[in-house]
Amino acid sequence: MALSRVCWARSAVWGSAVTPGHFVTRRLQLGRSGLAWGAPRYLFPRQLLIRHFWTPKQQTDFLDIYHAFRKQSHPEIISYLEKVIPLISDAGLRWRLTDLCTKIQRGTHPAIHDILALRECFSNHPLGMNQLQALHVKALSRAMLLTSYLPPPLLRHRLKTHTTVIHQLDKALAKLGIGQLTAQEVKSACYLRGLNSTHIGEDRCRTWLGEWLQISCSLKEAELSLLLHNVVLLSTNYLGTRR
Repeated sequence: MALSRVCWARSAVWGSAVTPGHFVTRRLQLGRSGLAWGAPRYLFPRQLLIRHFWTPKQQTDFLDIYHAFRKQSHPEIISYLEKVIPLISDAGLRWRLTDLCTKIQRGTHPAIHDILALRECFSNHPLGMNQLQALHVKALSRAMLLTSYLPPPLLRHRLKTHTTVIHQLDKALAKLGIGQLTAQEVKSACYLRGLNSTHIGEDRCRTWLGEWLQISCSLKEAELSLLLHNVVLLSTNYLGTRR
């Protein structure tokens, strides 16, 4: 039982070891096709080799590139959150979401209670997983490095499945304990959950992962839209990573 729990938790860490999907790879290829068509240098290790075969420098460079793709969607997602504020019936929740968006736009890293206080907003209309607008869903897909070129119902279903798996893995990881992870495992776990950990020290990564797990393990299944948005809310300004 203990061994299976360890294996399950560590799968949460190494999920990011897989090279990001076809959406990112294809965009990188198309962006260089004018220069590299028919040339040997078109064969980039980022497209052809999984992460295990990257050199240490390539790992840093390539993960920076992938994070830059998902980071492009962050302002868009915050903008969608702002747009739905008038649709929230509770005045207190409207104020809390406005305050959270303002803090993030000003470069402030939100506290755990700032995020958890909004769980009700993300469990039903207008920010529940089944109520998110199509463009909002597409932006969230890009933030997760998933292709956004699918019909909205499929995107919504995939995001829901993806977030549910992360939530389950978070619970297993919390039981295992962050202290049981190596430095590389901690950085991989952070990267999978939205933080570009390649330039952040191990201690700071452990702190961030602890914040993520505290939020994740406090959420019910109906509130997982908040965990999905946490990829943006908790990572955008951590230790100046917004720059």
